[in-house]
Amino acid sequence: MTPEPLDVLIVAPHPDDAELGMAGTMLSMVQEGRRVGILDLTSGEPTPLGSKARRKQETEAATRELGIAWRGNLGLPNRSLEATLENRRALAEQFRILRPKVIFAPYWEDAHPDHLAATEMVEAAKFWAKLGKSDMAGTPFHPARILYYFSVHLRIVERPSVVIDISGFVDRKRKSLEAYASQLVENQPPGEPGVIDRVIERNRYWGIMAGVGHAEPFASREPVGLKSLRDFIP
Repeated sequence: MTPEPLDVLIVAPHPDDAELGMAGTMLSMVQEGRRVGILDLTSGEPTPLGSKARRKQETEAATRELGIAWRGNLGLPNRSLEATLENRRALAEQFRILRPKVIFAPYWEDAHPDHLAATEMVEAAKFWAKLGKSDMAGTPFHPARILYYFSVHLRIVERPSVVIDISGFVDRKRKSLEAYASQLVENQPPGEPGVIDRVIERNRYWGIMAGVGHAEPFASREPVGLKSLRDFIP
């Protein structure tokens, strides 16, 4: 059965990347009534404290917290993700079936090879998804835009094109991240700020820059258009 088209699709190399980068924005879009989906490319395993069964349970718990319309997994190999023609095709087919208006991909600068491969796959699959005279599943479709979220393994200051106010969703973002206990809670040194704390603090930083409580940053390779200046935060 073909799912109802999505407004937004977040492509994540591993379960938890989408939540780290933009859980607050997803919660905001769901509240607005938008159909939001996540496509994880891998199971994220193996990891020191995880297992495929446990990661699946954690992902389901995080998904319930987000309240999104759809989540899937492409089943590609963790730690050796590659932007092959076969993987590009599989992702393009998902775009043709799910038909999202906007795609979110990992930021294009990162130390994690899986993240870099995911971004390359998304950009190539966006182009492939529109091709006619093809035996790919679905019908030709060209998503309007790619935006890039930050879930990086580099100590860099984000260089966003836009930041989105998530002030009303910080507690629920934290809960969605805490669902990934094997990755983000149990391996943290006691008495020190953990990954989740640092993510929320960075959201606080971008909130200060935007004049709000907390915000999530996003980048674009192309100009970001607005219908009206009313979309600016005063």
